[in-house]
Amino acid sequence: MSASASDQLGEALRQASRIVVFTGAGISTESGIPDFRSPGGVWSKMKPIYFQEFVGSEVRRREAWTRVFSGAAGWVGKEPNAGHHAVARLVASGRASAVITQNVDNLHQASGVPEGRVIELHGNASYATCLDCGLRHELDELRPVFVDRGEIPACRSCGELVKTATISFGQQMPEAPMMRAEAETNLCDLFLVLGSSLVVTPAAHFPVKAKRNGARLVIVNRDPTPLDEIADLVLSAEIGPTMTAAMRDLN
Repeated sequence: MSASASDQLGEALRQASRIVVFTGAGISTESGIPDFRSPGGVWSKMKPIYFQEFVGSEVRRREAWTRVFSGAAGWVGKEPNAGHHAVARLVASGRASAVITQNVDNLHQASGVPEGRVIELHGNASYATCLDCGLRHELDELRPVFVDRGEIPACRSCGELVKTATISFGQQMPEAPMMRAEAETNLCDLFLVLGSSLVVTPAAHFPVKAKRNGARLVIVNRDPTPLDEIADLVLSAEIGPTMTAAMRDLN
């Protein structure tokens, strides 16, 4: 990372009045959470369980809950890193209106970003919901049910299937977060991508929409993305140090 590059990012942040931060797995790898698609990532070690499999098969439901309570996905017990804290400061400064995230690890909220400012496109792995009535269930409440008694969790209200509040393969994208993300994208003057490969749709459409609406597009990601050619600034660098340096003089 060159000083001039971080200076450019800092200047872009200072010039913007309404920033949308868009985060992917790359921001959380710096907290020790493996990403999903890279060699050595989660999906190279275990196959995803599709939503239809979870609903239709008790065996697959049991496997899914085993993964949850064994910590197989790697995000249990992890803490926010410098990148998350920099994003939280950006939100607290009033310059960033929202954080749109593809991550399910709850680390933006843990870093201090208000719940209402985080738009989770792929859900949240830190709790569960009933697939029928939507009632929230805390994992600490479900752990003894599955781990100690060997029972697959069911809703305490209606008795129907309970699943972590993540969006699985084959599951419909949540309408409300998608609508909020689009609204924020349309209003921003800077769309800041942190740690996303920008290959997963429909999430990857948001930076394109922002650019078409006249916003500046800045991408900080370890590897090249398909949208680098339309971005105003691309930094191939670690997110935590880059954001920390860029915000050093931000008022």
